[in-house]
Amino acid sequence: MITVERHVRFAESRRGRRKLDAEPEPGHVPRISRLMALAIRLDGLIRDGEVADQAELARLGHVTRARLTQIMNLLCLAPDIQEALLFLPATIRGRDAVMERNLRPIAAVQDWRKQRQMWRAIVPAE
Repeated sequence: MITVERHVRFAESRRGRRKLDAEPEPGHVPRISRLMALAIRLDGLIRDGEVADQAELARLGHVTRARLTQIMNLLCLAPDIQEALLFLPATIRGRDAVMERNLRPIAAVQDWRKQRQMWRAIVPAE
């Protein structure tokens, strides 16, 4: 289970009601983080029997089966790489640091040690 902590402020409105006064965080969640989360969610739908297979997911999502396969192939990455993708820092400006097309050759490798070496080669230095 993943726990997310946020600071939330409530402000009083003119009528005395409490309203949420959250400050938006700068930047946006990287696309690859959203795709990784989607792949995990879709895999859960298949495992729970809510959908029959990837072909049905492709039809429901209005994407090609090839595109859905590309997304689902992210599940072939080593667990620590998947976790790193989910928790990439927000992109403040410009392009995302990690692009999906750079991960496709990594996901095609079956050896997790080799995947980790390839991953270190594409991850920006912190």
